[in-house]
Amino acid sequence: MTSLKDIRSQFLNFFAARGHHIAPSAPLVPQNDPTLMFVNAGMVPFKNIFTGAETRDYNRAASSQKCVRAGGKHNDLDNVGYTARHHTFFEMLGNFSFGDYFKEEAIDAAWTLVHKDFGLAADRLTVTVYHTDDEAFDLWRKISGLPESRIIRIATNDNFWAMGDTGPCGPCSEIFYDHGDHIPGGPPGSPDEDGDRFVEIWNLVFMQFERFADGKQVELPKPSIDTGMGLERIAAVLQGVHDNYDVDLFKTLINASVDLTGRKAEGDDAPAHRVIADHLRATSFLIADGVAPSNEGRGYVLRRIMRRAMRYAHSLGARDPLLARLAPVLVREMGGAFPELGRAETLIVETLRSEEEKFRSLLDRGLKLLSDETEKLGDGEALPGEAAFKLYDTYGFPLDLTQDALRREGREVDVAGFGAAMDAQKKAARAAWAGSGDTADESVWFDLRSEHGASEFLGYIHDEAEGVVQAIVKGGEVVSEAGKGDEIELIVNQTPFYAESGGQVGDAGRITTDDGAEIIITDVKKRAGVLHGHIGKIEKGSIKAGEAVHLSIDVARRNRIRSNHSVTHLAHAALREVLGTHVAQKGSLVAAERMRFDITNPNAISADEISEVERRVNAVIRQNGPVETRIMPYDDAVASGAIALFGEKYDDDVRVLTMGEALDGSGKPYSVELCGGTHVKRLGDIALFKVISESAVSAGVRRIECVTGEAARLYLEEQGSLARKAADAMKTTAEDLPARIEALVAERKKLERDLAEAKKQLALGGGGGAKPADEVIEIAGVKFIGKVLDGVAAKDLRGLVDQAKQTIGSGVAAFIGVNEGKAALAVGVTDDLKDKLSAVDLVRAGAEAVGGKGGGGRPDMAQAGGPDGARAAEAIKSIEQAISL
Repeated sequence: MTSLKDIRSQFLNFFAARGHHIAPSAPLVPQNDPTLMFVNAGMVPFKNIFTGAETRDYNRAASSQKCVRAGGKHNDLDNVGYTARHHTFFEMLGNFSFGDYFKEEAIDAAWTLVHKDFGLAADRLTVTVYHTDDEAFDLWRKISGLPESRIIRIATNDNFWAMGDTGPCGPCSEIFYDHGDHIPGGPPGSPDEDGDRFVEIWNLVFMQFERFADGKQVELPKPSIDTGMGLERIAAVLQGVHDNYDVDLFKTLINASVDLTGRKAEGDDAPAHRVIADHLRATSFLIADGVAPSNEGRGYVLRRIMRRAMRYAHSLGARDPLLARLAPVLVREMGGAFPELGRAETLIVETLRSEEEKFRSLLDRGLKLLSDETEKLGDGEALPGEAAFKLYDTYGFPLDLTQDALRREGREVDVAGFGAAMDAQKKAARAAWAGSGDTADESVWFDLRSEHGASEFLGYIHDEAEGVVQAIVKGGEVVSEAGKGDEIELIVNQTPFYAESGGQVGDAGRITTDDGAEIIITDVKKRAGVLHGHIGKIEKGSIKAGEAVHLSIDVARRNRIRSNHSVTHLAHAALREVLGTHVAQKGSLVAAERMRFDITNPNAISADEISEVERRVNAVIRQNGPVETRIMPYDDAVASGAIALFGEKYDDDVRVLTMGEALDGSGKPYSVELCGGTHVKRLGDIALFKVISESAVSAGVRRIECVTGEAARLYLEEQGSLARKAADAMKTTAEDLPARIEALVAERKKLERDLAEAKKQLALGGGGGAKPADEVIEIAGVKFIGKVLDGVAAKDLRGLVDQAKQTIGSGVAAFIGVNEGKAALAVGVTDDLKDKLSAVDLVRAGAEAVGGKGGGGRPDMAQAGGPDGARAAEAIKSIEQAISL
């Protein structure tokens, strides 16, 4: 038996040998088509090449593209599990020519591969062509030798492909395989064509024309080729089965499901196992490509697929999470061709387990409510919309899950009533918000949220994306169009731009259109909780609501932000290790230039402690381990030891970031925190961590500022340059600079002491001049010495006063030091006079003369100051007058 893996390899090798570039599968989230929820065809990643908007260094390619059809126009969800060939996830094999070869080479390659290499008998193959495409008809007859009766002309649009109402288009040619006359059905174009006997296995699109708005079609100067062959369908043919679910991959997944549930894939249980196997693939690949379950957009579709599979797992009696246990089986089967599965295996398993555990309790109660409601209904009566909405609103049952659950009863849901109940809830929410006290200006964002739903953030995986403008806000008002010079805020359906939250600043970058408009985005804010408001100025052209745009962030800036954000987690863990577990984050700023981090700590963080924090953080950075992300319920995440940050609001499901290994060799993670920000892929991307300052914010809260990567290198380089300059100025080496500085500081202190002593001696008449006793006068029988001293510091005055008091024995001493125009006063009264004279009263009298207010001390010693040192002599006179009173 030819395995699915072998078929994929054989297809790609065949076209590689024919000079095709083998393109890896693009992510399921489209990068170049904002109108698509998921990549749903093999040509989607090449769309811009076909339209001429993009060029590459090859003009022919082949791929095995992963695709999902589970939402929007292409939605096969309801049929999955009940038919032979419907899937939510499938692989599309395809070969493409971008103006290189055309019909003849495409038909020759298809026939050679299918008939000669795959070995399918010619009498089992039938082809179709568009009814006017004589060229294709003749080529098939010449290359394949098929009789004209098995080259069928089809006149309908089934055999004419168009990218849209305008643009590239052209005829198709399909290859059908005849599974045998034991299966009902007729060939394509016959009255019985809807049977299952003849199955389309390959579609060749001849992109030949360009269609204009008036319906006119002209030949393209460089016609192209786009083909698609479902891997699961061709695998069924080559493995001799009629049902896609009987191919080797699905057999492996279904057998694993049977083993874990103990229920055979027979009877009513067969569709359940098929749904589980199919939905396991879709959910695992979506999670690996960055989609997380949510209540909006792609995340909502993912959750719908999950919950449909989980309901079937419940019906099989599975009491433990089933999909999470099956995920490793899928990774073993498909991880070789799609390494992203292996890289994301932990995230896939944790997300599936979390969702299934959470949904299980809701499912039991929801099914009980559904049973109670249906018991009230007559045979075949539709479930009221209000009941279906209650299941959705209270238990998280999407409408289609309720419809699927009622399938076996042959019962439908009142969809119109469901919609009416939904609208009523939105109106009630709007009324509640209107009375919440928010400003009227904010009402515009609530209205946009109600109309468009949440912006979908793609920035965890992508740095650029395509989007559709949902709204333009200018001056607080929604406008339909804006032009050059306008300062606006754009709401786009999906975006790689991060909106400011959790301490991380919003992204900057550019938004452009195919018509040449360019908007420079300087910031992104969260609006109404779920909208990303892109704030910017139109530099070129104009932009309209509904227009397709290309969004690209400033990648270099984002990378610096990523490094600074990831290092906050490591720094937090290191600070808790070094200072103690009382440390808790009290706020942060994560910008491109630096990281600011506030923590609870009663004392200043010492230089040695900072050095130890730096050592530990840099040691973890050098581990260069991957930054792992898991999605978990908030309560489970906190219970597992993840740290929730101060002031942050969390959803029911949270992102848990795990970084590094503990430095004690225990094998435990170094940091586990809840965080919705963007981060490096590997810790080595941070490169270097350096604390540049530590300061107080408020009582018990300290702030550190840090830099990483190139900014840290430049900081250290600058510090080194300053040290070298200082060493040169002191005529020493950088290594000897600390010792030289210590010696100079010690020398300066000695000189200052010597100078102070000299000033004291001079003030007291030392050094051969007049003695203090010579300057003593008598006022009202009280000895007094008072002097104005230029350049004597306030701290030296007290010592002078004490010495003067000892010299005069009984009396009052007053000294005023004048420095930089300001006056400092000190007055002393000997003990025998302090009941009669108070030094406090005397110093206050002097302070008033130099413009000071008050003064303080004891009756025997007091000090004061004033701004007007020029009046120091008047202050001495004022003190003398106060003594004489």
